Amino acid sequence: MLDILRIAALQEASVARWHDQPVDNPCDGFMRMVCEQLQFNFLLWHEEDKARDPAADDGQIARVKRSIDQLNQARNDRIERLDDWIADELARRGVSADAGAPLNTETLGSTIDRLGILALRIYHLREQLEREDVDDAHRENVGRKLYVATIQHDDLVRAAQALADDLAAGRKRHQTVRQLKMYNDPALNPYLYNQTAGME
Repeated sequence: MLDILRIAALQEASVARWHDQPVDNPCDGFMRMVCEQLQFNFLLWHEEDKARDPAADDGQIARVKRSIDQLNQARNDRIERLDDWIADELARRGVSADAGAPLNTETLGSTIDRLGILALRIYHLREQLEREDVDDAHRENVGRKLYVATIQHDDLVRAAQALADDLAAGRKRHQTVRQLKMYNDPALNPYLYNQTAGME
């Protein structure tokens, strides 16, 4: 049903391309959704870097924090869309798992999200290896981290493919996990609804 190696290759190529040109999305269908979800991880990664700038003033940090919240919400929304597509595709193919079939601890959409984050981590670790302003100790430290991140990525690709195959064969159940984020909802975050009530 899904080729996880193809998804991982798209993520790796997109991350590299977006560091040289504006973020784009030349894909169609499910791969377009994968690319769109990755865009939010890409933007979020770089906002997180800004949040650690020791020269940033309080106003800048507040703006970055709000941006991080918005991007993270969009990222989670896109994970749910990936899982909704998978649910629809399984239904379209007439695949239904037995009621007793196990449910994975993580959805395939969440796994694709983690693969995208690892693609970003690997890209930036490789970037660190190419720096000319660092010493050998820095490169050795980065090299060890890159080795671990690469193994984790390869293991996750295999695990994700096994999950995709199990879902397609009905050996595992699939369901979209709703994130139910509360902090951005003015009706559920007490700091937001109490402030609104105080203005009336």
